[in-house]
Amino acid sequence: MSLRLTIEDGQFRDNHGRHILLRGINVAGDAKLPSQPDVPSHIAEDFFAGDDVNFRQRPFRKEDAHIHFSRLKRYGYNTIRYVFTWEAIEAAGPGRYDEEWIQHTIDVLREAKDYGFYIFMDPHQDVWSRYCGGSGAPMWTLYACGLNPQSFAATDAAIVHNTYPEPEKFPKMIWSTNYNRLAAATMFTLFFAGRDFAPKCIIDGMNIQDYLQGHFFRACEHLAKRIHEAGDIENDIVFGWESMNEPSRGMIGHVDLSVIPSEQKLKKGTCPTLWQTMLTGSGRACEVDSWDMGGLGPYKIGRTLIDPHGEMAWLPADYDDSRYGWKRDPGWKLGECLWAQHGIWDPANDLLLQKNYFEKHPKTGEVLDFPKFTNTYFMEFYRKYRDLIRAHHKDAIMLCQPPTLEVPPTIKGTKDDDLKMVYAPHYYDGITLMTKKWNRTWNVDVFGVLRGKYLHPAFAIKIGETAIRNSFRDQLTAIRKEGLDNMGNHPCLLTEFGIPYDMDDKNAYKTGDYSSQSAAMDANHFAVEGAPMEGYTLWLYMTQNDHQRGDLWNGEDLSIYSLDDQSLPVSPLPRTPDAEGPPFSLLKTATTNSRREVDDETSVNPSNLKRTLTNPSISSERSSQNPEVTNAPGYRAAEAFVRPAPIAVNGMTTKYGFDLKTCEFTLEIIGAPSPSDDLPTTVFLPEYHFPKEQCTVEVSGGKWELSTDDDERAWIQKIRWWHGDGKQTLKVTGQVRPHNTLAGSADEAGYLEQCQSGYGLDVGKCAVM
Repeated sequence: MSLRLTIEDGQFRDNHGRHILLRGINVAGDAKLPSQPDVPSHIAEDFFAGDDVNFRQRPFRKEDAHIHFSRLKRYGYNTIRYVFTWEAIEAAGPGRYDEEWIQHTIDVLREAKDYGFYIFMDPHQDVWSRYCGGSGAPMWTLYACGLNPQSFAATDAAIVHNTYPEPEKFPKMIWSTNYNRLAAATMFTLFFAGRDFAPKCIIDGMNIQDYLQGHFFRACEHLAKRIHEAGDIENDIVFGWESMNEPSRGMIGHVDLSVIPSEQKLKKGTCPTLWQTMLTGSGRACEVDSWDMGGLGPYKIGRTLIDPHGEMAWLPADYDDSRYGWKRDPGWKLGECLWAQHGIWDPANDLLLQKNYFEKHPKTGEVLDFPKFTNTYFMEFYRKYRDLIRAHHKDAIMLCQPPTLEVPPTIKGTKDDDLKMVYAPHYYDGITLMTKKWNRTWNVDVFGVLRGKYLHPAFAIKIGETAIRNSFRDQLTAIRKEGLDNMGNHPCLLTEFGIPYDMDDKNAYKTGDYSSQSAAMDANHFAVEGAPMEGYTLWLYMTQNDHQRGDLWNGEDLSIYSLDDQSLPVSPLPRTPDAEGPPFSLLKTATTNSRREVDDETSVNPSNLKRTLTNPSISSERSSQNPEVTNAPGYRAAEAFVRPAPIAVNGMTTKYGFDLKTCEFTLEIIGAPSPSDDLPTTVFLPEYHFPKEQCTVEVSGGKWELSTDDDERAWIQKIRWWHGDGKQTLKVTGQVRPHNTLAGSADEAGYLEQCQSGYGLDVGKCAVM
């Protein structure tokens, strides 16, 4: 059987040899949270019932899959990063796999087949697990390590939204600081290096490192095995597997536990040293530094007393965890700090005895800086994961994701320089993400600062929106080059980037003005299009997002879809009830006689427009800046992510991009030496930007055709271009409308104007139809 997707000379190719750009989306954020009980991150009830949860309706119900897949297809996506968690497989206890969830996953993946998506599996985690304030591992993994998640709040071992005293006031992005708090730092240290740094931690006759990794590996392997046995998913639908999302080194390599290391750039809220986390985790009161995040990065705001009043983050000595069936070695005592038992500190006198305990490998004496961690502990983990997955999915393309924004492993020219491997980094505009504001005036080349590019961080400041956009592109280009230099000639697929939608204290939800989100989203796409990458998967698609709670997870709000927003009409013209066919619209469902025919929220007609404009959940607050605007539907900056892009190139893509301001798409390629007459280069061309009768096409040679079809169960417009070999160019100019103009000066119409205009309709009349 020929593979749908292969890698040749560092590029993705289809079974016809055409160059494939993977343009995708993370599906779905719902997968981080259990479906039974339904416990979003702001709910405390049932939170600690971790042995009894299941994810059997995640990322969404099988019956609803066609709605989500058709919507994403119309947005122009051809790739899905399929989010799942270790907890979803093995929540009930070690070795107890949820076969119903696995079958549900297989069923949903089968639903994706007719839509033509390229799918890779993402074993997702954030700061270890939901019980450390993130997602990923089952609750029992914490008990296995002697930790008590019910005491994390009192001891500051983790900042968890579900147990936060006032969930409504949960600080922005505070969850990410948990990587440097006791719970997650301990778990990652044990997971990657328990044999070296916690030799007393023996459970079921093996070190905790082997115990944890073994269960993670076997859970993922079991899922891969079941997908393989399904017979019609492997390769046809699922082409690959990514390694663990955003792995952390925990405490490994820390030079001095009593100080915050210089490489710890993220400081927000209470910011204890690792030594202080050990003290508070054992019930001691400590006064720690507090920080906040500003436009130029973190700044100290004072000191905060953390007083657990004697409560410990460790399980009590008499705790009965026999329900899990494991046997803990007598030399590993409950009721005491695990790290005190290894001689790092003296609980009798509260003295730090070995501040550099994690600095060097205990056997070889090698200094464990980040590159050393990546090339030893991480690569040891990655090799085992790769080999176990390929024991069942033998042709799997493996997406290697080393620690975020760190130098990738130095494996070029070694046996790990695998022909079927992809470099899968992440990148976010951290200033916008942390402050939840889009600053058109200045930004910072964060990656350049991390790599020592500047004599002083002040030189990394970029002034003006053009410089900011170019800086994003240059940072991604540098990330790509690091992959080539260190890993070899492999595709670089950016598996996460995105923007917060709740900018400016959710102003867009009150006014319908999404111009800031549009500008930020466009700047990020300008960067990924300009950098020489083989594709990307945007974070995030969340089926349950709403204006009040965002993604229902730690106050984040990055979803391109929301229940409280009108989706961007992919056609520039509204449909009428008697409209026939899809001549100007990508909004028609798969087939007229299919169960997939639904009343899609993206279809625009007087009936659903009336419903939309009178629905108080959609921007129902009157804008103080413009009191005439009420119930104006927002389009969630969709015009900035519904973008033209090459689908399959008969040759090699050398450059492409979309200018939102001028509504112009350009593509430069090197045509194949002997192009087939019946094998065109194909480009997704969204009708919203490029209405069929109002766009111009220029090509360097050959012939082209603009058409709309439902080959993949969703009406989408494509341009097919038959061309010769050598250098070839394509340029398509669409319809410039107010929403294409990024707000930046007084004479430029912003996004609000589009919302008010009802995309050409008289909103007042429509509202009373």
